Amino acid sequence: MVAFGKKLKETQIQEWQGYYINYKLMKKKVKNYVQQIEVSEQSREYVLKDFSRILDKQIEKIVLFLLEQQGELASRLFTLGQEHDVLVQQQDGSKLSELQQSYRDVGRELLQLLFFVEMNAIGVRKILKKFDKRCGYKFTNYYVKTRANHPYSQLRQIFKHVGVSAVVGTISRNLADLQDNKGNFTSIYDHPGLPFQDPIISSINQAVDRLTNSTDFLHYLGKHALILPEELPTPSADHAANERYHLMSLLLNLANAFLYMVNTYIIVPTADDYSMSLGAAATLCGAVIGSMAVAQVFSSVYFSAWSNKSYMKPLLFSSIVLLVGNTLYALAYDFNSIYLLLVGRLFCGLGSARAVNRRYITDCVPLHLRMKASAGFVSASALGMACGPAVACLLQTNFKFLNITFNQDTLPGWIMALAWFIYLLCLWTTFREPPMEEIEDALLPKSNTVSGKIENGLVQKGITEPLLLSAEEMKQDEDEDQDCDNSEESAEEIQKPVTSIVSAYKLLTPSVKVQLFIYFMLKYAMEILLAESSVVTTYYFIWSTSNVAVFLACLGLTVLPVNILVGSYLSNIFEERQVLLASEILVCLGIVLSFHVVIPYSVPQYVCSALITFVAAEVLEGVNLNLLSRVMSSRLSKGTYNGGLLSTEAGTLARVFADSTITLAGYWGMSRLLNVTLLPSLFICIFSIIATCFTYNSMY
Repeated sequence: MVAFGKKLKETQIQEWQGYYINYKLMKKKVKNYVQQIEVSEQSREYVLKDFSRILDKQIEKIVLFLLEQQGELASRLFTLGQEHDVLVQQQDGSKLSELQQSYRDVGRELLQLLFFVEMNAIGVRKILKKFDKRCGYKFTNYYVKTRANHPYSQLRQIFKHVGVSAVVGTISRNLADLQDNKGNFTSIYDHPGLPFQDPIISSINQAVDRLTNSTDFLHYLGKHALILPEELPTPSADHAANERYHLMSLLLNLANAFLYMVNTYIIVPTADDYSMSLGAAATLCGAVIGSMAVAQVFSSVYFSAWSNKSYMKPLLFSSIVLLVGNTLYALAYDFNSIYLLLVGRLFCGLGSARAVNRRYITDCVPLHLRMKASAGFVSASALGMACGPAVACLLQTNFKFLNITFNQDTLPGWIMALAWFIYLLCLWTTFREPPMEEIEDALLPKSNTVSGKIENGLVQKGITEPLLLSAEEMKQDEDEDQDCDNSEESAEEIQKPVTSIVSAYKLLTPSVKVQLFIYFMLKYAMEILLAESSVVTTYYFIWSTSNVAVFLACLGLTVLPVNILVGSYLSNIFEERQVLLASEILVCLGIVLSFHVVIPYSVPQYVCSALITFVAAEVLEGVNLNLLSRVMSSRLSKGTYNGGLLSTEAGTLARVFADSTITLAGYWGMSRLLNVTLLPSLFICIFSIIATCFTYNSMY
């Protein structure tokens, strides 16, 4: 199984080995069934009944073993409860600490049981898939349908978690009572909103969620930040995060994310008009908007590396660079220089500190607040995306002061320069830099951390080695998932952060690469839609800047409601893979409806197609990042080249290519701009759908 602080004894591994589903036997049976079916078609009914009986027996063995182990855990908790009552009277701090550790040990063993169930569930899924493919029957549908709702179904018993909930409740209550080893104990029943939650309890809840596919809006939204959690942080690591935590610093970190997104989208409604006022073509707006993304490709890397040493210094540098960049952007009008305009936007991109924002949440926010902070990061970014165009809508004025022009084109630059100046003052006076040695310690691998991790939906080498198949047999099994490369990493390698982009790329399995490509596709489609909106609507519908700004703001406001719908409802009804594929198809539909062919282009057609594309892309982004957070290597949770950086780079490159497409398409004339820019989006979207279909079964 998985070892926490030490590897499990070989005797325990051998003892549990006998209770796994016998994959060898099941595989052999399938092979025999294929031969029988070739001889006689009449054996179909016999094959279904016989295989169902064997599978029922295998699952029953798992369930009975699970109940037996839960009984042993309950017995240990009963004994610990008696010790608890005695120690409460004695007020012995050292023994109370030992008792806390004993409760955590029980929690770790429960977590091992859940991993045991998860591995067997994966084994059942694989053997059902093999049977359907080799025998040509839809056995999976029959088996699940007949066993899922029957009152005596052993398959159903695995997912009820009644015993698990009871054990978790007992451990949670007693750990809360023993918190800080104080004599005045706080009851979780008297204070249901108590924020305390031991890391082991969080890990158990995550394991249960993986088995039931249950989720809520907070966890769903939080995973969009792609802040990859450790499966089970050590108590010392979580204590260090508590020591580094500072509420105002966290709020300033989130404010940076908000302001940067406002800065990104505040110029979109006026970029074409600004370009024309400087003597350039309207389609140069693609280069103006995209220059920020070009610079962000490089800034994300050096900011991520800088955050290994400090948080305040890169945030200060980011604010200064953005202050300068927005000032140059605003002054370009009076200097009548398109080059100054582009340089200003390049400076804005060089100030992108989103990598620092993610790393601060990972390293300096306690475990029980980390998901909320991650959700706050995503919410702040979404709000900034909506506020940018909305603010631009309010800046409809024109005057001069000290020979400096203030109009709808330059005011976004001046407003953002002022905002970054105020933010810089707040950062300088309020932000608290975590001690340097603590930051470095947080990045070093701990010798007592988990030696086996959940990797790509599977438990890593420590648990998978004795399971079901040998390495040679897995290579011979044509139906095995191709995403098991990371299971070959040693326990020591698992704990080390990635040190180069090449090493990070090697950790990307085929399904992860496909999901990063999906992320590229949706960002490309969204950037095409948003960046050319002012040009397209002005040409076809003669919309004013205010109309464009209101339209973009309304699109941005759909982000959180859509995520609430998906996170709270759709993800609990449908498999995430199904929502992923359906969203891709809807994005493709929205792109197709956006084309201007034969009939005159109308406002309803544009608005409806844009809404379908944008909302579907938002759903796709949420589900895709949620899946990525589960299947991406745990080694990408720390260091410079982390999972958040990889996703940021994929999205930023998509924006660069999209904005370049708009600028290049301008050479074909305004009448062809819409269709020329939509064609690459359509081809990339179709290709992503094909790639998803090929890797559909390997996604978690």
